[in-house]
Amino acid sequence: MSAFPDSGLSAPPQTTRRNGASPARAKPRAWGILAELRGPGVVPRPLDARALAALAANPGCKRRAVLDGAGVDKSALAAKLGSPAPFGQSQFAIVRGNSFEAKVKADGGRELLRLIGVEEPGEVSVPDLAAAGPEGRVARTALALREATGAGAWALLDHPLLALEVAGAPVYLEPDAVVVHPDGGWTVVEIKSFPMIDGSADAAKVGAAARQAAVYVLALERVAARTEGARVAQSVLLVCPKDFSNVPAASVVDVRKQRSVTRRQLARLTRIDEIARALPQGVSFDVVERTAEELMAAVECVPHQYAPECLAACELAFHCRSRSREAGAVETLGRSVRGELGGLTTVGAVLAAARGEEGDPEDPAVAALRRARALREEALASAPARTPREAVECPC
Repeated sequence: MSAFPDSGLSAPPQTTRRNGASPARAKPRAWGILAELRGPGVVPRPLDARALAALAANPGCKRRAVLDGAGVDKSALAAKLGSPAPFGQSQFAIVRGNSFEAKVKADGGRELLRLIGVEEPGEVSVPDLAAAGPEGRVARTALALREATGAGAWALLDHPLLALEVAGAPVYLEPDAVVVHPDGGWTVVEIKSFPMIDGSADAAKVGAAARQAAVYVLALERVAARTEGARVAQSVLLVCPKDFSNVPAASVVDVRKQRSVTRRQLARLTRIDEIARALPQGVSFDVVERTAEELMAAVECVPHQYAPECLAACELAFHCRSRSREAGAVETLGRSVRGELGGLTTVGAVLAAARGEEGDPEDPAVAALRRARALREEALASAPARTPREAVECPC
C-alpha cells in the first residue's frame, strides 16, 4: 500500500516495539537519521529535477547522495569550508525565465495551447491543484490526472507536483506543466528562457533540459501505472523564445535515451539511510552550529567520486577537486583518463610508470605511457634549440 494514494511513494517502514523494549531503543526511521545529519531546526533544502539529474549522472558519489538526501544546503557548506562555488543561475536569468513562463501561460495558457495545437482554449480544463503540504499536492495532482484521463478531454496542469522515491528517500518534483490529451496521453512541458534561433537551440542547454525533463517523465510514469488508459509520452515539449524576440516557439525533444540512463543510474544509488547509518556516531553537517573544522571532518567521512563534470553541477565541486588534487587522484583529469589508466590511481604512480620506475611492463596502460614518453623525448631531441628570447616570445 502506498503512503499517499496514487503518489508512487512506498509506505514508510513501521517502527515496531518488542515486549519489554523502551521506545528510545526502537529503530529510528531513515528521515530521522537524515534530520540529525542536517541539524536540529534546520529547514531541509528540497531536491529538484535539476539536482536529481546531476545526482543520476554521478551515482557513485555517496557524499552528494547523503547531503542531498538530508537536505543540506551545499552552498552554505562549501562557503564555510572555504571553497565557495559560483554555482547556480544569475538573478537576471531567473527573472527572465519567470517572465517568459508567465507570458507563455497568460490568458489561461493560450500561447502554450496554440503551440500544442489547440485552437480553442475554452475546450481545455485547467484544474486547481492547490492542497495542503507536498503530500496533499501530490495526491491532488494524481486525482486531477486521473479525472482528466477518464473524461477524455484536453487538460492543462500548471505546476503539478509529482513524487519519486530515490535511494529510499522521497523527492518532490514540480514540472512547468503537464498536458493531458483526449486519447489519454500525458506530455511534459518544459519552459526555458534560452533562445531557439532558426528552429534550433544550444545543444548543451537542450541536453540539460532533456535530462531534467526525463526525471519528470519517470515520476509521471509512476502515476500513469495506477491510472487506467494513461500513457506518458517519451518526448517532451520544449518551449523557448523564438530567435531574439519574446515570442514562444516549441520543439519536440525525444527523451527516451535520457530517461533510460537516468532510470538505470538512479537504480544504482545506494540507499541513503544505509550510507547514513555507516557514518561515525555524532557526525553532523549543521552549517549553523558546527565549526569549519568539524564540518571538514564530517564531509571527509563520506566517500566522494569527483570528476571535472561536477564543476557544472555541484556546489561542493571545488572542495572535492582540491582534496582530489592533494591526494594526486587521476580522477581530476577526467573519467575517460581514469578508465584508460586501469590500476594506476594516482598521478605519481602514472609518472613513475612512464619513467620505468614502477609498474608491470606487460600492463597495456604502463606500456602506452612508456611509449608516449619515448616519443616525447624523441620529438624534443629533434627540435631545434631556441634562444631565451624565442622561448619568451613563443605563444605556446
